[in-house]
Amino acid sequence: MAQEPGAEPLVRRGEETSGGSTELSDLATLKALAQPRRQRMLQHLTVHGPATSATLARALGLNTGATSYHLRELARYGFVEEVDRPAEAGGHGRERWWRAVPGDRRFPPRSRQSAEMRLVMDELNHHAYAADLELFEQMQVQARRQPRTRGVDGEVVEADPWVDAFPYSRGSIRLTLPEPRAFFEEYIALLNRYKRPEADTPPGARTVLTRFLAFPAPDAAPDAAPDAAPDAAPDAAPDTEPDTEPENRPAPHDRPGSEPS
Repeated sequence: MAQEPGAEPLVRRGEETSGGSTELSDLATLKALAQPRRQRMLQHLTVHGPATSATLARALGLNTGATSYHLRELARYGFVEEVDRPAEAGGHGRERWWRAVPGDRRFPPRSRQSAEMRLVMDELNHHAYAADLELFEQMQVQARRQPRTRGVDGEVVEADPWVDAFPYSRGSIRLTLPEPRAFFEEYIALLNRYKRPEADTPPGARTVLTRFLAFPAPDAAPDAAPDAAPDAAPDAAPDTEPDTEPENRPAPHDRPGSEPS
């Protein structure tokens, strides 16, 4: 990954686990990731592949000053990295191209999260779930608009065979407390079976977004609990970043203590 001139090196990205995954337990890292614009930029890079700050600005309705700043922050915490300009891309050679860094990144279980970390995680999850739903609905609309034709035998034929690529399941299972973790690890192993390097990807393949969500069913009649006093809001998760980065402006998390997927 190219190092930003004059930028301080990253202290750490997270804690490596025995299974090769990385646990993001640093609060500054989580705050950097929870920033809504950065979430949108990461989603775009994941779905559409490498892009420049100008490409992201046009796609997301931002300005290049904002996207450049957020890309540098994402790179600082290890979520994106600079890559060579794709051969098929137009433009000039001075453009900086970025891609989302792949990896098995995980968050601490809620029992090990501080009150402030829980607020940041709730903010991060809120934006992530909303973005997932928006993408799913967008694909449903595109599928509905796909033209249909009739074959020689009169059978209706979809112009795009990918309209059938919407596997979906809802269910419930009875588990003991340790079993959800085992279930999750089996899911990750299955996902990794289908992952392969770009060079080994056959023609006609396209990015398929996968999501997994499981949670205990709520109690049938939960005990009434007194309203808890609201916690203080996190200072970095809301979308309060400026549209442009002032010259020589320190990054919002450039403070001693902790930096870091």
